Amino acid sequence: MVQGVAVTDSALAMIAVHAHPDDESSKGGATMAKYAAEGVRVVVATFTGGERGDILNPKLMGDAAIERDLPAVRRREMAEAARILGVEQHFLGFVDSGLPQGDPPPPLPEGSFATLDPAEAALPLVKLIRAVRPQVLTTYDPSGGYPHPDHIHTHTVSMKALAIAADPLAHPELGEPHQVAKVYYDRAISIDRARALDAALRERGLDSPYKDWVDDRRRHGEQPAVTTRVPVADFFLVRDAALRAHATQVDPDGWFFAVPREIERAVWPHEDFALAVSNVPVSLPETDLFAGLR
Repeated sequence: MVQGVAVTDSALAMIAVHAHPDDESSKGGATMAKYAAEGVRVVVATFTGGERGDILNPKLMGDAAIERDLPAVRRREMAEAARILGVEQHFLGFVDSGLPQGDPPPPLPEGSFATLDPAEAALPLVKLIRAVRPQVLTTYDPSGGYPHPDHIHTHTVSMKALAIAADPLAHPELGEPHQVAKVYYDRAISIDRARALDAALRERGLDSPYKDWVDDRRRHGEQPAVTTRVPVADFFLVRDAALRAHATQVDPDGWFFAVPREIERAVWPHEDFALAVSNVPVSLPETDLFAGLR
């Protein structure tokens, strides 16, 4: 419902905006799989191709075929992950900025995504919003979820795109204006989730991959309050399979898979979001991104 107009479930659509391929699977992947399985049109918008990423899977390090053209490999991985999740996926055409290292960090590469004017970088997303006409859009909070420049810029550019897409006077060549009814920040990287899973693992005498993070209060920062918890335990294995499809970026024996799924189902059977903008009446907390829209 936007401005009092309800829609049927078959007409529901959402766009999930991400910085790099693999972000969609680790941040809200189970939620997207759930909605896609219910018949919602789910579209992933990926700002960059992850061109400056590294091979993070120890089993694939040193693979000459992968190293020759990592961006092409990552595109194939993204296509497979999208197939597993049941979503559409669009690359928005920008170049990965990389994660600068050093003190002070070096300048970002010229022309990379995080260096671009938000109003210009927003235009491909504006076009997609006006074409898909989603009721819901998810993106990152102002911190980016973690301090990668592309993640922080993803927030800024997403919010700019939402404003432009709704403006009937702005860029008519990109389609008819469209106002997204509800905007959410993804809260997959949540200290509350980390604490709950850490405690559950320790209670059972198991090693916890979250221990250092939970103990280091400097890493917690300010996080927007969770308003919406979508129950998605039945889609954890789909999410995991999609993430494993990004084989160059994920260690299948790494921390993400260290929590037994039966413990995750018992302790944290949902994915979390913070409602940032709503143009429809809401009653919080929610368990559905489309609450008030069906």
